[in-house]
Amino acid sequence: MLGTTVVRSEVGNGVLAYDYRETLLASEKVNWNLDDIIGGDKKLDFSKRFMPESLARVEELPFLNADEKRVLNQIRANAYLSIFVIVEEFIVPFVLDHVRPELDTGDYRVRAFLHFVEEEVKHIQLFKRFCEEFRAGFPIECKVIGPAADIGKAVLAHNPTSVALVILMIEWMTQEHYLGSVKDATDLDPQFKSLLKNHWLEEAQHAKLDTMMVESLIANSNDLQIDEAMDGFLAIGGFLDAGLKQQTEFDLEALETVIERTLSAKDRQTFIEKQLQANRWTYIGSGMVHPRFRQMLDRLGSDARGRIEGVAPVFA
Repeated sequence: MLGTTVVRSEVGNGVLAYDYRETLLASEKVNWNLDDIIGGDKKLDFSKRFMPESLARVEELPFLNADEKRVLNQIRANAYLSIFVIVEEFIVPFVLDHVRPELDTGDYRVRAFLHFVEEEVKHIQLFKRFCEEFRAGFPIECKVIGPAADIGKAVLAHNPTSVALVILMIEWMTQEHYLGSVKDATDLDPQFKSLLKNHWLEEAQHAKLDTMMVESLIANSNDLQIDEAMDGFLAIGGFLDAGLKQQTEFDLEALETVIERTLSAKDRQTFIEKQLQANRWTYIGSGMVHPRFRQMLDRLGSDARGRIEGVAPVFA
């Protein structure tokens, strides 16, 4: 039967199976409309924090008062969704390129990946609308790394398996962000929390599809090709890390502008150190240590997991 491919991955002593048809049906069940999530009377509450502390890490900055920490938290939230716009803008063409050779088959695999793309485009629209609302309610315009097209071009220039692994890491990472930090948080703005919940619902299926994509790409790969894919994965990570350093500086600039004071040289240094690590954990480290991503590294063999565990502490 067309499109019923099942991908099985070892999880402990059990077997985890993903199926294109079942993944598509699950995705259709949780599908939501953009206007149901944002707009109208659904407004951001700028009196509250938007991001969970485990990601924002503003409490590590004792030289900021409570209001200043809230402002920084909101700056980080704006960057969070803006950076995911950048990520999803390179995911879309990558997935289309992956499925394009089989567009004429009409099976569940093609339908699942095309639905994946449609949802990613919707997420881009959702996040851009949030950023518009954020700009309307926040005192200043906050800088974000880019342009997105240049970042996407640099990432997509790498080995397809390397890119697919980065995307897989990011998809599992977003799952952990919501389930581990956002879901049970009681002090966050309900509107921002709702946005992250709905994003999580659809990304849960994307993580399964990404797993199957990586499986298909590595199916006939030898050890040398796997090593080259891991080289590319680490190179993309280094490229993204350079962007996070720039974003941390942008966030400091925005904070000082809003609170109308310049931090001391010592406090600025502490800010950069603490917030860079917070960004590294948010966008890279929390994905590297996700159990499902580590499971894929184990399947790659050639000490792929060992290589990642060797660099993971840098992003903790």
